[in-house]
Amino acid sequence: MIALRDRPHNPRLNLFMCLLLLAAAAAVTTTAPARAQTCQTAADMDAPARTALETTANRYFEMAAHGDAPALKQNAIPSVAASFTGIEAAIRENQAAFTGAKAVARPPFVLDAEGPAPVPHAEFLCGVFGKNGQTKDSAVFVLNNLPSGKYGVIILDVKSAQFAKDPTTLTLILQQAASDWKLAGFFPRPTHAAGHDALWFSERARDFKKKMQNHNAWLYYREAIYLSSPVDIMSTLATDRLYDEAQTVEPTDVPLNGNTIDFTAGATIYHVTEIFPLAIAADLDVGVKYQAADVSNTAKAFQENTAVIKALVSKFPEFREAFAGVEARAVDPSGHDYGSLLPMKEIK
Repeated sequence: MIALRDRPHNPRLNLFMCLLLLAAAAAVTTTAPARAQTCQTAADMDAPARTALETTANRYFEMAAHGDAPALKQNAIPSVAASFTGIEAAIRENQAAFTGAKAVARPPFVLDAEGPAPVPHAEFLCGVFGKNGQTKDSAVFVLNNLPSGKYGVIILDVKSAQFAKDPTTLTLILQQAASDWKLAGFFPRPTHAAGHDALWFSERARDFKKKMQNHNAWLYYREAIYLSSPVDIMSTLATDRLYDEAQTVEPTDVPLNGNTIDFTAGATIYHVTEIFPLAIAADLDVGVKYQAADVSNTAKAFQENTAVIKALVSKFPEFREAFAGVEARAVDPSGHDYGSLLPMKEIK
């Protein structure tokens, strides 16, 4: 058993990136006037507008690659600059992948949210749509509590000789302020997990589905969805198809949409809040979070983590085929946690 108290969370669950554009959204009311959301793709932009976005994105990437968080903060919108610790953490965690790397910009988008107040649920349809919805040339962006304004979305493919087998993307959200584009969101994301890409995980998910191992299939689909899109606010034809496939195997005995499920280990009932795929180096593990009254007694938390791990594998024995290990993380009411990892071969 490996104790993980000082180990950082999985970045995809940590959402160490800034939560996009939180600003003064609390002022939204149901009586706010109607607002429109429009999207421009790169093909809709004139050359200077596209160049300005790409130049700004590359400049901000260079700041991140050099670890210059203060410079990025100075170029952020006020609400993001006021709560910059998440972006600072993201820069540190991705420093090795960014340093010396080349960033190649994909065609950008410009999202225009009109109106005098933050938009509770802004949905931007970008590109070409068919009678059945999205096409390979379209994208949808959904943002909640979005202050009115014009936003640029630009995705950078980060290519590094040192990390050639584990490439990264960096999605930057920029807000227009006069003639400048200010930083409003910073979202790094790997394109591979445990050495594999989204296509590999989707194929394995289908294999597990054929074997009627729906829990394995569901978690592998989740990993494929995560890797197939550079940022959670964006959906594409590929992610839509994966979501549709994942729904066909979605279990009813796992925690979803804020619900909990109970595991019994001996005389103790554990309230499990999350089960998720967790890539650690070359391994894909299962992560499980559960509610704990207190994690300050690490010896007791270690024992409870072990009990939850064993209960999880006992309930879902198919996990032995699909995952290298299980990490259990006890979370107390204040959000403090304590994690432990047990390799699958050691779970009896």
